[in-house]
Amino acid sequence: MPATAIVTDSSAYLPKEYVDQYGIHVLPLTLTWEGKEYRDGVDIQADEFYARLRTSASIPLTSQVTMGAYQSLFGRLLAEGNQVLVLPISSGISGTYQSALQARALFPGAPITVIDTRLVSMALSFQVLAAARAAQEGADLSECLAVAQAAYSKIGVYFTVDTLNYLHKGGRIGGAKHLIGTAINLKPVLEIRDGKIELVTSVISQRKAIEKMVSLVGGHIAGRSPVRLSVFHAGVKDQAVALLERLVQQFNAVEGILSEVSPVIGAHTGPGTISVAYMAG
Repeated sequence: MPATAIVTDSSAYLPKEYVDQYGIHVLPLTLTWEGKEYRDGVDIQADEFYARLRTSASIPLTSQVTMGAYQSLFGRLLAEGNQVLVLPISSGISGTYQSALQARALFPGAPITVIDTRLVSMALSFQVLAAARAAQEGADLSECLAVAQAAYSKIGVYFTVDTLNYLHKGGRIGGAKHLIGTAINLKPVLEIRDGKIELVTSVISQRKAIEKMVSLVGGHIAGRSPVRLSVFHAGVKDQAVALLERLVQQFNAVEGILSEVSPVIGAHTGPGTISVAYMAG
């Protein structure tokens, strides 16, 4: 039986050890910054990116994965005898999904399935991991697709940003637009809802924002198991490590993953972002 290759993109920013362990294929999105192009997670890493972003007068532009990049990868994977499941960043955030569909159309009849995940960052990574683990156990394309689709209802993600300026300038502000210009210490709690960034609530400090995220996660995973958690961050590792340790213990998680907000996503959320993703059930 043909193997099922799992394809995602750099917005997921799944730690390298997981990518290597499960043979996941990751295509980078692109940043253009001060006249130079960088492949997300290849030419520029998160720690370097956030250190530079904190003092930069400019904000990078971001670009989706191209159709040509997908076409090249699909051709190679098919030549190796694989079936292909593509799990890209949400179509509500990036045009990467459309690029994958355009490339898919160049291989009529080929065993390639592209779905709109409506997810990003480690929430997307949990879906990718579910499919990749099934593939490693020998699941075919339809079975991996079913696993990925079933995972969606078990996954959620919340995050808070240090400032809304990056989301505002990048046009990704969604339902939090009315918070621009409000009290300087007001911190939004945001989520990915139906594939887009939406406001949940706003509080008066980052500490309260984190507590609200913990409460929201707890409400969603109550009575469900197994629980998998991730804390991912934009240049605030110590804070993220402490939060992950707390969450894993508090919710008896079977897996806790520390990651970072990819540079291409961080260009829109800014340094200081801290996020919690979960998969439960």
